[in-house]
Amino acid sequence: MTITRTNKKILNHGVAWEQAFGYVQAVQVKDTIYISGQLSHDGDGKLVAPAALDGNGRPLDFSQMEEQIRQTYVNTKKLLAEFGATLDDVVEETLFVLDVPSAFAAGSKVRKEMYGTETPAVVSNLIGVSALAFPEQIVEVTFRAVVDAPAAP
Repeated sequence: MTITRTNKKILNHGVAWEQAFGYVQAVQVKDTIYISGQLSHDGDGKLVAPAALDGNGRPLDFSQMEEQIRQTYVNTKKLLAEFGATLDDVVEETLFVLDVPSAFAAGSKVRKEMYGTETPAVVSNLIGVSALAFPEQIVEVTFRAVVDAPAAP
């Protein structure tokens, strides 16, 4: 974790694409934590449950949606923990997906599991997109969390 001169507390996973694209995974300003689009990578930056691709480099199906969503939440929980926060502090999430019906089915199950309740107290957006950063990636989720204590200077 790093604290910048503007009192932003920032955090990265340490994966190659952070430096390549030039961004951070999470920023805390005062009592709000903003989390960049998370995907289903492991600690080494390798995609977990990558979708099989057709000859055109497009996913053959979306059967990996549940596993990708689950790992995305696992990665988010790790980031939140570095700020002393949990999924209980999340107030908003946006899921960007290649297939809305698959994401709705998988997401409704995984979200309830991860938040530990049938109706998570989180506003949620589910948006269908035509492509994501990696061909084997079929979901990406952004988060916003609010905590009681602001970032330390």
